[in-house]
Amino acid sequence: MRKLKLDELNRPSIEEFKQQEKLPIIVVLDNVRSLHNVGSAFRTADGFAVEALYLCGITAQPPHREIEKTALGATQSIQWKYFEHVADAVKELKAQSYQIVAIEQAENSVSLLDYQPDSNQKFALFFGNEVNGVSDEVMKDVDTCLEIPQFGTKHSFNIVISTGIVLWDFFSKLHK
Repeated sequence: MRKLKLDELNRPSIEEFKQQEKLPIIVVLDNVRSLHNVGSAFRTADGFAVEALYLCGITAQPPHREIEKTALGATQSIQWKYFEHVADAVKELKAQSYQIVAIEQAENSVSLLDYQPDSNQKFALFFGNEVNGVSDEVMKDVDTCLEIPQFGTKHSFNIVISTGIVLWDFFSKLHK
């Protein structure tokens, strides 16, 4: 077996990417502290061709060297928007008929294994702060709360791991 060379991967240009059909998802980072996590979220959002990335509260914004270190240019391909207050992001997304989905360990959360997204729906997936999770401000307005099953001794995944797991799950279920 031979690994493919970069020129054999047939990746779209940034302009082609901006024109292609997107997964009907906006990823929302709710007060994410780590600039490396922000950059990795951009790169993951690009990998799954989501509509946009919303950055809220203390979440850093491009351009920033530490974001670019992990984004590897994805800040140029992914549309993004900043909200000082996460409640403003929720309000805008609800007005545009997005389902507000928190990725969190909470009462009455639904296991990601059991969740089947509606292919006629748009989703705003909220990923929270590395220590405190999705803010209570968002939790009071969610339509659904999804929990990633875990089987080890730790109680959470890194936010970027969670983003990748959830986006892959949505991608695979919406493209059946």
